[in-house]
Amino acid sequence: MSTAITTAGPKIRTKLPGPNAQRVLEGDARIISPSYTRSYPLVAKRGHGVVIEDVDGNEFFDFSSGIAVTSTGHCHPEVVAAIQKQAGELIHMSGTDFYYESMITLGDRLSKIAPMKGPHRVYYGNSGAEAIECALKLARYHTKRQHIIAFYGAFHGRTMGALSLTASKPQQHRRFSPLVPGVTHIPYPNLYRRPEGTDANEYAVSVARFLEEKVFTTDIAPEEVAAIFVEAIQGEGGYLPAPPAFMQELRKICDKHGILLVCDEVQSGCGRTGKWWAVEHTGVEPDMITIAKGIASGMPLSVCLTKAEIMDWVPGSHASTFGGNPVAIAAALATLDVLEREGVKNAETVGKHIMNRISKWPEKMPLVGDVRGHGLMLGVEFVSDKKTKRPAGELRDAVVDLAFEKGILYLGAGPNTLRIAPALIVTKEEADIALDILEECILNVAALHEKGKKAGEEVGS
Repeated sequence: MSTAITTAGPKIRTKLPGPNAQRVLEGDARIISPSYTRSYPLVAKRGHGVVIEDVDGNEFFDFSSGIAVTSTGHCHPEVVAAIQKQAGELIHMSGTDFYYESMITLGDRLSKIAPMKGPHRVYYGNSGAEAIECALKLARYHTKRQHIIAFYGAFHGRTMGALSLTASKPQQHRRFSPLVPGVTHIPYPNLYRRPEGTDANEYAVSVARFLEEKVFTTDIAPEEVAAIFVEAIQGEGGYLPAPPAFMQELRKICDKHGILLVCDEVQSGCGRTGKWWAVEHTGVEPDMITIAKGIASGMPLSVCLTKAEIMDWVPGSHASTFGGNPVAIAAALATLDVLEREGVKNAETVGKHIMNRISKWPEKMPLVGDVRGHGLMLGVEFVSDKKTKRPAGELRDAVVDLAFEKGILYLGAGPNTLRIAPALIVTKEEADIALDILEECILNVAALHEKGKKAGEEVGS
């Protein structure tokens, strides 16, 4: 078994899954909830930077970042040191009943980089879904209104309030109804699939105006809407960036009717897009943002950050026993140090390097219909027919599986998109290695697909 992790490239030493991985998979099947989704049989043992080593000594390049969580890479030494130091001093007293100075320190740091004017207030939780639950309750509390607007394709979490906003896959809702009432879903703009010949900006504005022209005239009175929840880049919707014109129109609608604009930055925030927050690419200031995933490099922490006047609830309205845990906050402060010093800028630089390369894929690569995104939050959409843009989720899955076998960890997003989301400390050299393998996998799957089509035509003739 390997005793050292390198970044020279992936190293696959066994058939996948290896014998130790097989043993773990058998135990998992016996005792772990079957509700978890696993794309391929990776059994992680340790990691460093963009490299994950499994229990059989195979080394992979992680271009999923633990689902956009390990923003500073796996086990960044500064983050590890901060965790170790804090764990030796104080692990828990509960910030809902007592005080930690570090809660203020992190709140002030986040306030300085917030995408809306201050002053601000923060609420701490443990996960993205908890941040969304906070934002949902606070929106209703502050506005004294009951209705919420969310979008088709959105993923905001799986707890009951967050799930009520989520509209990503039917399985996420199946057999859990009734959900939290008062949530209305509307279309989210998809520039790749807009009507042919439509101007991009006009299309984006028209999608937002669906609220005024349809929802507010036939279904819900706007003065009863508390908030609009939106992802500036839809994650599970397929890594779809919101056009600036769409977000700007939403902001106008919110201002007109006294509605709060809540941006879910759980996956897109903390520098992943080359800016601190994805909404900054749109020129819009939200009223609240929800933060998690990359904020603490793998430690459980989330934040609901709002304009100060909005967080006007009284003691007992909402709380979390573990939210703002001292160890998690120490990890977040160390993470911000790394991101401020190099991560955010590197996400912009390496993200442009990757986009310059993959931007040519729709023209020259079989199966690739569209590429999109910002920084290191990039999506590659797979289609089986470029004229009809027919989604090809099964071919995307085949590419993801083949890449795993060759040592690169990618994940799908939405029905037919592959996400490119490495750690923000990834190098251009590491990115090129991962893209070389991804190109090879796409070509291999395309060749098999073409061969299958010809065989089918022959059988049918």
